[in-house]
Amino acid sequence: MSIWVRISEALSSLASGEGLSTVFDKLRTPPERSVAFTIAVIALSAKMAKADGLVTRDEVTAFREVFQIAQGDEAGAARVFNLARTDVAGFEEYATRISRMFGSGSDMLDDLMEGLFHIAMADGTYHPNEDQFLERVAEIFGVAPRDFQVMRSRFVPDAMPDPYTVLDVHPDDPIDDIRAQYRRMVRENHPDQMIARGVPEEAIKLAEKRMVDINRAWEEISRTQTL
Repeated sequence: MSIWVRISEALSSLASGEGLSTVFDKLRTPPERSVAFTIAVIALSAKMAKADGLVTRDEVTAFREVFQIAQGDEAGAARVFNLARTDVAGFEEYATRISRMFGSGSDMLDDLMEGLFHIAMADGTYHPNEDQFLERVAEIFGVAPRDFQVMRSRFVPDAMPDPYTVLDVHPDDPIDDIRAQYRRMVRENHPDQMIARGVPEEAIKLAEKRMVDINRAWEEISRTQTL
C-alpha cells in the first residue's frame, strides 16, 4: 500500500470538524509514524508558505524532489496542504504535537527540519519570516541553537558552513578523532539507518544534501591538515 493511500486513510479517520493537527495524536507508532512524517512536512510547509506570503512553482518542485508524488496521488497531497493552510490551528500547535509524537530532540525532527529548509530555499530566497518560522519550529522540536545554525548555514548560500562545525569537531582535535566522527556521521545518515528511524523511503532524499556537506567538510579538513 502506497504511503499516499495510507495518508488518505489517516485523513478519513478525522471526525467532522477536527483540525489536521489532531492527526498527529493518532499516528504514534511505526509504520504510522512514517505517514505522520510525510503529513508533517506537507502541513508545516503549508504554514511556512503563509509565513512568506506565497507558494511558488519552485517550492512545489522542491517538494516533489523530497516526495515522489505520482499523478494519481497529487489530490491527496493537495488535500493535506489545503487542510493545513486553512486550519485555524497555528504552526506552533502543529509543531508541538509533532514534537510530542516523535519526542523532543529526535533524529526524525532533524530530518523534518532539513526538509523544511530545502523547501524554504527552493525559490532562491530565504525570507526573514521563514527564518523566524523555522527558528521557532526548531525551538519547539528541541533542536539545539547551534545545530539550527549549522542547518541554516548549509542551506542558506550567504552563510557557508565551517567544516569543523559541520562535523561537530574542534580544529585542535586529533585528525584520527575527526576521521572517526566523520565515519560515524556517514553511518548515521546511511539510507538504511534513516529507514530504521521510520523515515519513509520517499523522504530519503532529505539526507543527500547532508551527505554532500559531510563529505565536503571531511575533504576540506583532511586536505588542510595534510598540507
